[in-house]
This record gives sequence, C-alpha cells and structure tokens, in this order.
Amino acid sequence: MTSSVVDAEAVDLRAVRERVDAALEDFLTEKARAAACRGYPPEVVQTLRDFLAAGGKRIRALLCVVGWHAAGGHGDAAQAVRVAASLELFVAFALIHDDIMDDSASRRGRPAVHRVVSARLGEGARAERLGAGGALLVGNLALVWAQELLHTARLEPGREGSVHGWYDAMLEEVMYGQYLDVMGTGRGADDVEAALRIVRHKTAAATIERPLQLGAAVAGAGGAVMDAFTRLGLPLGEAFQLRDDLLDVFGSPDGVGAPGLSDLREGKRTVLLALGLRMADPVQRERLGRLVGRADLQEREAAEIRGILRATGARKETERMIASRYTHVLSVLDEAGFPPAADRALRGLAARATQYTS
Repeated sequence: MTSSVVDAEAVDLRAVRERVDAALEDFLTEKARAAACRGYPPEVVQTLRDFLAAGGKRIRALLCVVGWHAAGGHGDAAQAVRVAASLELFVAFALIHDDIMDDSASRRGRPAVHRVVSARLGEGARAERLGAGGALLVGNLALVWAQELLHTARLEPGREGSVHGWYDAMLEEVMYGQYLDVMGTGRGADDVEAALRIVRHKTAAATIERPLQLGAAVAGAGGAVMDAFTRLGLPLGEAFQLRDDLLDVFGSPDGVGAPGLSDLREGKRTVLLALGLRMADPVQRERLGRLVGRADLQEREAAEIRGILRATGARKETERMIASRYTHVLSVLDEAGFPPAADRALRGLAARATQYTS
C-alpha cells in the first residue's frame, strides 16, 4: 500500500478511513492536551471523542478522498485526508444539533450527546435544559474545530479559495436545510416535493456532492469534474436519505438495524410519510394523522403506521425512487471517464449508500 492509499486497481477505502480516524485522533489528542494546560473542562473533548468512536459510515470523508483521486490527485493524499477529517467534525456538529432540535434519545445506538451531558447533572427539567445547552456548545466547538482542520490542511497555493468556497457553500446549504426541516415539520405533510427540497438542502449536497467537490478542489479540478459530481451527487444524496428514512421506520432485513420510533414520534417531514399521506384513502389518512407525531407513540401504533405505509404503496414507491436515482448515478459514471480506480470506488460507495445496511 502506498502513501496515497491507491494503486493501479483500487482505492483502499479501509486505509482511507484509518487515515481519517488517525487524523481526528491526533487532532483531538492535541485539543485534550491544550485543554488540560489551560484548565478547560476535559469532558468536552472526551464527549466528541466518544461520539466519533460510536460509529458512522464516514461516507463523506471517503467520498472526499475518492473525489481527489477522481480529479487526478496523485502522490500523498494527506491534504485530502485532512479536509476529509474536517468533514467528520462538521458532521458531528450537525448531528449533535439535530438531536437537540429533535429531542432524540439516541444516536448510533448510544445516548444522544444532550442526554449524556444531562445525565452528568442529574435528573429533572433543569438538568435537561442545561444538558441541551451544554451539548449545543459541544456541537459549536466541533464546527469551530472542523474549520481549524480545514485551515491547516496546507493546500497547494491557489487552491485555498476554491476549497473554502465549496466548504462555505456546504455550510450554508445545511443551515438552510435544517431551518426548512424545523419550520416545516407538521406542515403540508403530504407535499412530496417540499420533503425532497429539505433533503436536497439538508442532506444530499452535504453528504455526497460537496465532499466529492471538496476532494476535487484539493486536486485542482476544473468545471467539468465539478459538474459531473453535481449530476451524480445530488441524486445519490437523495437516495441515501430516502434509504435512511426507510431504515428508521422499517429497520434492515438483516435485523442489525432495528425499526425506530424517532421519525414517527417527531412527525418528521420525510418523503416516505408524505407519500403515505398522499396515497392513503380517507381512513388510512385519518389514522396516520392521528398517530404520526405523537410523542408517546408506542411500538404497537408504530407497527400500524408501517402497515399503512406498506398497504398504500408508499414504501414500494420510495424503493422505486431510490432505484431510479441509483440508475442515474451509474449512467453519469459511465459517461464521466474517471480513472478506473476512482470509478470503481465511486460505484462501490454508491451501492453502499443506497442499499439496506444499518
């Protein structure tokens, strides 16, 4: 294996992930050392460390480095790896804040960060309020440190402006998407296009398109590569979120990912639920309206919702939407002419992002 974690036949995605995780660990180790020297509370860094260690596919980081390869990056991928690590801290920020706004109990099989911080303070409304505030600040630090990692990537002269421009665009899109999500919950619940609009802003660009473009910008790519990443990135990002919504409600067939209640209790404005309401008959629509969004929703009622989503064809239609987007991505890759190793990696990541895995 070479230092660029690529050879003539394949991009070594496992090696990419290991390098990204090592970059994050080195960075947080230094932050813990600095916190100790300055008398800062040590649990802040540890909370982020625990959050990052809890799992996650690292798909944004992998796409960033694959984007670098696809754009002709060669030699040591250290700059792309550092930008990729920055993306993982940005994701931590976004998910921590998302869980606060949704009042989610867990993330990746562990208590959500605001629940972890609250538990340190005891029980009751005051502990919950302070825990949410503390988690908000931990998330803010994750964003600040994401920017620090980006600014210390030692990019090639003349490429900083492009890389930071794509990064800034991603930040703005996610904030607007999150705002649309928060303000739209419970409104126009059967509006499929509105639900897709939230997906495009909040998830699709930041999950697939922008990470690819950031890696390409590190390599000094031109407009043709960036356009190709938009053509494949947005539909793949939509498919990724559609699959995630199905996983949350139905779980995965292999049993590793159990069905959840969070989206149903929140009344999250997903494409799946919008389709269910649009395709439901009056009786089914009344039941969905009565059950979805109940904070005290139990598994028995959730099973009824799942049954309605199957009976209306909403689940099947969501699967069709995923498949059509995946097919489109493959057609873009057929035309793009990326280097063979990068092309194979992109096809593998596209399959991973759209299949049933927890």
